[in-house]
Amino acid sequence: MDAVSRVHDAFRHRVAVGDLPGGAAPTPGLDAPDAAAMFEAQVLSRALDIVSREMQKAGQGFYTIGSSGHEGMAAVAQALRSDDIAFLHYRDAAFQIARAAQAGQDRDQITGDMLRSFACAADDRISGGRHKVLGSRALMIPPQTSTIASHLPKALGTAFGIGAARRARPEGAILPRDAIALASFGDASLNHSTAQGAINAGGWAVARGADLPLLLVCEDNGIGISVRTPRDWVARSLRSRPGLRYFAADGCDLYAAFAAAREAAAHVRRARQPAVLHLSMVRLYGHAGADVAETYLSADEIAEAEARDPLLTGVRLLRDAGALAPAAALELYDAVLERTRAAAQAAPNWRRLADAEEVMAPIVPPLRMALPTATLTDGAGAPPQPMVRHIADTLGKLMEAHPEIVLMGEDVGAKGGVYGATRGLQARFGPGRVIDTLLDEQTILGMAIGMAHNGFIPIPEIQFLAYLHNAEDQLRGEAATLPFFSNGQFANPMVVRIAGLGYQKGFGGHFHNDNSLAVLRDIPGLILACPSSGAEAGAMLRECVRLAREENRVSVFLEPIALYPMRDLHAEGDGLWQTAPADATVPLGSVGVHGPGRDIALISYGNGHYLCHKAAKRLADTGIAPRIVNLRWLSPLPEAALLDALAGCGAALVVDECRRSGNLSEALICLLAERTDLRAARLTAEDSFIATGPAHAATLPSVEGIVAAARALLDRA
Repeated sequence: MDAVSRVHDAFRHRVAVGDLPGGAAPTPGLDAPDAAAMFEAQVLSRALDIVSREMQKAGQGFYTIGSSGHEGMAAVAQALRSDDIAFLHYRDAAFQIARAAQAGQDRDQITGDMLRSFACAADDRISGGRHKVLGSRALMIPPQTSTIASHLPKALGTAFGIGAARRARPEGAILPRDAIALASFGDASLNHSTAQGAINAGGWAVARGADLPLLLVCEDNGIGISVRTPRDWVARSLRSRPGLRYFAADGCDLYAAFAAAREAAAHVRRARQPAVLHLSMVRLYGHAGADVAETYLSADEIAEAEARDPLLTGVRLLRDAGALAPAAALELYDAVLERTRAAAQAAPNWRRLADAEEVMAPIVPPLRMALPTATLTDGAGAPPQPMVRHIADTLGKLMEAHPEIVLMGEDVGAKGGVYGATRGLQARFGPGRVIDTLLDEQTILGMAIGMAHNGFIPIPEIQFLAYLHNAEDQLRGEAATLPFFSNGQFANPMVVRIAGLGYQKGFGGHFHNDNSLAVLRDIPGLILACPSSGAEAGAMLRECVRLAREENRVSVFLEPIALYPMRDLHAEGDGLWQTAPADATVPLGSVGVHGPGRDIALISYGNGHYLCHKAAKRLADTGIAPRIVNLRWLSPLPEAALLDALAGCGAALVVDECRRSGNLSEALICLLAERTDLRAARLTAEDSFIATGPAHAATLPSVEGIVAAARALLDRA
């Protein structure tokens, strides 16, 4: 007999004959109607697990990872308010069902919502048929996929954003001043670096006096797919964390779970400090539909787990509390399962997504709520200055104009960042808007994602491009996917500033000079911007902030480190690369065109654009008329504007300072081959890391290399 049938039959038989598990008496504090309602939520969660597997066998359902054994999360929902934002573990259907009842939704609605999610129906209320996820805009549950604790950093950021909004509430705030943020996760996920980083960051923030109303719930079923969690590991790990108040209960006991959850939530709401609720649970069935627990668990271990079925314990507790008789509980179980099966009969008639256009529709989120647009301070009359000063000045003007903008990152405050790009801003706007974080890129990005949930426009800083790889999943798996998996109902707009690329003469080698953008360019919906001059940096930064404020977009603003201080172009002291401030913007999808030359177009960005200007002079001195095309926007590529900029040119040379494999030049050469008749070639960096010292540019394009490649291309018959 399969596990689903075995657990189902055991429940019905044991309740019918009165063979209920023993245990503690019902913990006081839960009245009979609420207890009965919570049990009904638990039963519906179980029924949905059963029916989801039946739907899968019939070819009408998908992704049957279930919540059986974790039904105690209904008690956690009951202990919170329906406007407390909740980032849920994938086994928390009972939480969403209980919250739906708390918010006044009827059982038929939540049943239909869940079934449509199982079926990937196009009218699924949360993802629109894109994934089986828990979530609801009305219930303040942003959707998660099969998370491995990757949602904890943004839950931390959301809690921080609730606290920040109590001091200065942004116009787009959606969470109450006294709300708390919840994040639930499994015992195996506790060991992930993302979870450890978020928990550590929470304690660190409390030590610095932060207002951080965060409730973490660890659902401990003792096993991570097939690997057992060491005995007492979770308790010993969580009890020892500074700044984190520890609560625990038997998650199979809905009365005890409710009492502990209520106490934990009250502490978080009152003290404005984080707590963890450790619930002992059980995993019934296998990990997911395709998982067979018998391959790694003994028959005795499986039987022991099934004997802890929280529904059986619930029947006994309800009986002892006088809330519901066992016969009535069994009748309820059968009726809920019958209604759920009946509702699922409509699944063959539900429409599924039809084509790529429909699937991709929410990758770009809907426009943000209308916000007033302030006039930035006029920069006219200011002297020319290098890129790093343009960035600092533009950030200051944007923060002055838009109080919802917050900066965060390592050393961005008193130090002003590694290169001074945020110098003076903390003194000007205060530590609540220019936030020094701990050294953890996952936390920095998660903090930004979370604050964006409550109306802020975060501008987090990652010190170096090479450091992003520690935390790239926060962009790929969390920030960029949120509109997609919520069908545009949730978004986390922000602008991520990253210093990167090569050509630094004596600092850091490949640790501080990373010239690979592939990890960013293949994230759907993400905007990647790369300026090459000071005025352009200010203009593009303004556009990225506009895209966040008005269009809910996530942008990465890549700042070429070697160009930060650049003043001269052709000769020392000529000052041709520093520019005067201007308050213009550079629209997304546009390119820069320099010179009317028709012989060859030099297409580049960042440091490559600077080198192309040097090379263009040399080419012009020999009678070749070049045109320089500055891409600016690296993802999505400004294809239409680029093709327009090439009109009338006889050849095109792509100069890509990133590696030959997996970077921009491949896409550009492909575009030129598919859409033009131009002779085209590319000059790229080698597939190598970058060295420190005299060889810092040995693997990168050079002025001499550009000139030689251009001439070779023009010499082709």
